[in-house]
Amino acid sequence: MTDSHDKFLELARKVLSIEMEGIEAVKNDLDHSFCLALEAMAGCRGRIVITGIGKSGLIGRKIAATLSSTGSPSFYLHPVEGAHGDMGMLTGDDLILAISNSGETDELNSILPSLSALGLKIIALTSDPDSSMARMSDIVLRVRVPREACTMNLAPTASTTAALAMGDALAVCLMKNKHFEQEDFKKYHPGGFLGQRLRKSIVELMHTFPIPIAREDDSLEKALEALNSGGFGVVFIVNEQGLLAGIITDGDVRRIVCGKKLDPARHASGYMTGNPLAVGPDTPAASVLDIMEENAITVLPIVDDSRKIMGLIHLHDLLGKGKYKFSGQQTAV
Repeated sequence: MTDSHDKFLELARKVLSIEMEGIEAVKNDLDHSFCLALEAMAGCRGRIVITGIGKSGLIGRKIAATLSSTGSPSFYLHPVEGAHGDMGMLTGDDLILAISNSGETDELNSILPSLSALGLKIIALTSDPDSSMARMSDIVLRVRVPREACTMNLAPTASTTAALAMGDALAVCLMKNKHFEQEDFKKYHPGGFLGQRLRKSIVELMHTFPIPIAREDDSLEKALEALNSGGFGVVFIVNEQGLLAGIITDGDVRRIVCGKKLDPARHASGYMTGNPLAVGPDTPAASVLDIMEENAITVLPIVDDSRKIMGLIHLHDLLGKGKYKFSGQQTAV
């Protein structure tokens, strides 16, 4: 087994070396054509439309996603679907980036004359600047690697890595050209705000007043009044010392009613779930989110070391949606 592991590690390192060799070759081949392509893309008043088929299509989808998320509107067009009506999505302000390693992909080349007839500028990304695709294009970016990482030198490996790297180079240079800054990036990545939010401690996000609380010896009726008025779908039950002892949720109430066990005069302690989960005020928001997801909890009490309630956190607070009212929604414990 050890000998087998060593062989695979050796092969994996060889693959990575070949991939690096390919990118190095593409880097050394960069010329004025790259600048021409960059200028055309920067000046595009419409969308940068990426097209290609097979592995090139997969790379094209990723390049389109990267361009769109960095301030250059882009989408992927499947060449076969394009030939069957999807070219109707295009406008005269768009620009085409066509990807084919050989430059002889029939399905792709068959639509290039139609794209040219629409007045669209075409940038070819190919290993062969003399290919049919290159001859039908306005600008040619040469992306040629010495060999594939595939042991048979057949499966697209180093060539697709190089094409992806070229797409990244174009996207980053476009960002620089358009002065695309961090604040712009946030606009296209609202999930980034969630990441920032989850780095905070829970005390920065929790609700502190009013907190729906009832005592153990309060009647169920009184506890339910607190639950209803609180708007969080939960009421926390405290003992004589004012420390967290239990919880009653909307879901508990539903189960009580369905089980025909409702007695409004009975003490709240008879219906509560004792010793509920709680977190301290210094707990990172990301950790609280993990706890809530693992336990299917939408509301958690925040307590100090003695279990005195300091506040509460709702799942929507962690997700950046602010304070919500959920009078009819189950809050599981």
